Amino acid sequence: MPAESRPYSAESTATVQTTDARLDALLKRFEAGEMRALAQMITMVENRAPGSSAIIERIYAQTGRAQVVGITGPPGAGKSTLVNHLIAKYRALGKKIAILAIDPSSPFSGGAVLGDRVRMTDHYKDAGVYIRSLASRGSHGGLSRAAREIVKLLDAYGSDVIIIETVGVGQTELSIMDLADTTVVVTVPEAGDAVQVMKAGLNEIADVFVVNKADREGADRVKAELELGVHLRSGDGWRPPVLLTQAAIDQGVDAVVSAIAKHGEYIRAHIDPARESERRTREFVEVLSAELEERTARAVADGGARGVLDEIAAGKLNPYSAARRIIEDRKSLIDLLHNRGSRRAD
Repeated sequence: MPAESRPYSAESTATVQTTDARLDALLKRFEAGEMRALAQMITMVENRAPGSSAIIERIYAQTGRAQVVGITGPPGAGKSTLVNHLIAKYRALGKKIAILAIDPSSPFSGGAVLGDRVRMTDHYKDAGVYIRSLASRGSHGGLSRAAREIVKLLDAYGSDVIIIETVGVGQTELSIMDLADTTVVVTVPEAGDAVQVMKAGLNEIADVFVVNKADREGADRVKAELELGVHLRSGDGWRPPVLLTQAAIDQGVDAVVSAIAKHGEYIRAHIDPARESERRTREFVEVLSAELEERTARAVADGGARGVLDEIAAGKLNPYSAARRIIEDRKSLIDLLHNRGSRRAD
């Protein structure tokens, strides 16, 4: 054992072994397809419980099979109605589907918890459908990481299609759309709505445009404006189709399913190794940064770096000098990151 590593007591070693045994049992239930185990693991990830990173590490090799579809657009565009019909379409095709609904109780978005998503309860008794709401709690970075890891759990669970539905078009939604393989932007014919979509930056991230409530006046105009925007895109890549739907009466939804499938085929046929390498590197940096932050917070809460904290509290040391002192002192850094608090039981 390296001299600078802190030896664990028999009590702490037993705690770690107990935690590992509980994790093994939970993963076995998950691999057996137990939905309750999936729900427990998602809760651990959402709450950043100790052991949540170990879960994602263990299931990571089973990810990358599902098509992740992001559904976004202005509030009131009928996204939940569209998603409800998409669920039915995919189930009719025999696909296992999961929905991750970003909770509209977000302070950035407003609205009541779950809102009009209650209509999705029609599918709750279907074992081939899993629906989960994720509360943002005002944390952009935390929400993005939780959403990313929950998507990986849903993927490893065997979902064929994972739909992420967001409530609006803010920066939180745009960051979550980074997780999607295919992004569907839903809009409506109201005056200025196409302009709102353009201003929100959704024109650049959309892979499929849907003009819902197409029976309303102005639908053809909005469709033409969006098609012009697509035409003005640079490059020879994928050209997003602009589809008219009336989701409330299940009109045009089959075309949306078809467009999502075609985009999935396109991205599988045009994998860019350099882009994939960049994505994996970016994910590593994000995970490492978050892991260091969480371990440090837990260690400090459990009494780690006491001397440095006392100096900061007394005004004798500023946070930047304190951070540099710990980073440049290998023993202090190891002691902090391997504090027993970072390995305690859930």
